[in-house]
Amino acid sequence: MQSYNSEKILVRYFSNVLDEIVVETLWTKIIDAEKGLYKIDNIPFYGPEFSSDDIVFAEFDIDEERITFRNVVEYSGNSTIQIIILDKDQNVQKLRNEFKELGCETEGTGNNYFVMEVLYEQNYSPIFKKLTELETAEKISFAEPNISQKHISEK
Repeated sequence: MQSYNSEKILVRYFSNVLDEIVVETLWTKIIDAEKGLYKIDNIPFYGPEFSSDDIVFAEFDIDEERITFRNVVEYSGNSTIQIIILDKDQNVQKLRNEFKELGCETEGTGNNYFVMEVLYEQNYSPIFKKLTELETAEKISFAEPNISQKHISEK
C-alpha cells in the first residue's frame, strides 16, 4: 500500500509463534512524521502487541538505520489472531475465504500459517466459535496475541 503518505517502520519484538526475537517491517500511514506518529496499515505477522489501525510512536534509530517502532500511542480496538494449520488436508485458501465471509482480512505465509484481523466493529462471537470448532477438530491451532477488551467480552 505504498503511497506518498506511507512509511515502512521496523518492529523488533519477541514472537511466541517463533519463540525468538524477530524483526518485521510494517507499512504505516503517516499521521505526523515530526511527532513520530504512524498508523499501522497491515496485519502484523508474528505477534507484536498491536494491531492494524493502531497509532504508534516511531523514530529514526541509528543502530537499525531506519524508522523504528517505540510504543503504541492509541489502540484501534482491532484484534489480531494467528492461525497455524495442523491438518495437512486443510485447504488454506478455502479457510481464509471462510473467515473473509465473516468479515476478516487475512495475510499468509506459506501453506500452514496466516494472521487475521478482526475489526473493532465486528462481533467476535461467530469468529471465535469457528476458531474453537476448528481447533477442537484438530484442524488448526490459534492464538490471540493482541485482542481488544470488546472482543474478549464477546467470546
